[in-house]
Amino acid sequence: MNNRGMLIILSGPSGSGKGTIVRQLLKQRDDTVLSVSVTTRAPRTGEREGVHYYFKTKQEFERLIENGELLEYAEYNGDYYGTPVKPVEKCVREGKNVILEIEVQGAEKVMDKREDIVSIFITAPSLTELERRLRRRGSETDASIEQRLKIARWELTRAFRYDYVVLNDEVPLAVERIQAIISAESMRFARMENFILEVINNA
Repeated sequence: MNNRGMLIILSGPSGSGKGTIVRQLLKQRDDTVLSVSVTTRAPRTGEREGVHYYFKTKQEFERLIENGELLEYAEYNGDYYGTPVKPVEKCVREGKNVILEIEVQGAEKVMDKREDIVSIFITAPSLTELERRLRRRGSETDASIEQRLKIARWELTRAFRYDYVVLNDEVPLAVERIQAIISAESMRFARMENFILEVINNA
């Protein structure tokens, strides 16, 4: 069987529930890990270095770009985010599914570079619900919320680039939908070809 893991992109507007969904998926799947991104933004309360993000200065981030150490990177709301290459490739080779919880700009760069990905766009039921979720955080100013909603409108226009769109109306249902996608993708012929050949050769 193909022992390589899958590279799974999860994207969606701020407030769509990506982080909550990813945490639930990781609890339910021993074969799946989250790629830890690099960012220039300041840590939020409770975030830890190397667990939630690798926090870098802009100069440090630019060096990573120059050295070709990022699978993708993008600017979002004034800060840079990127995915380090080596940890991702190591996990995939070892048979782990790797989730990239990344912005749409970065996701499109990965899509343009690689074909061995499963891309999933997560969305809230409406922009009104998205705004309600952002306000419920209590950490956003009115100006910040308006900027995030403006970005969200653009991100929704890019959903056509993704393999799947998952509605996050209720987290357990959204997680169930993504579990179904992962299960189906793992049984594609391209991933099962070696197994079929083994069966034929051992007949």
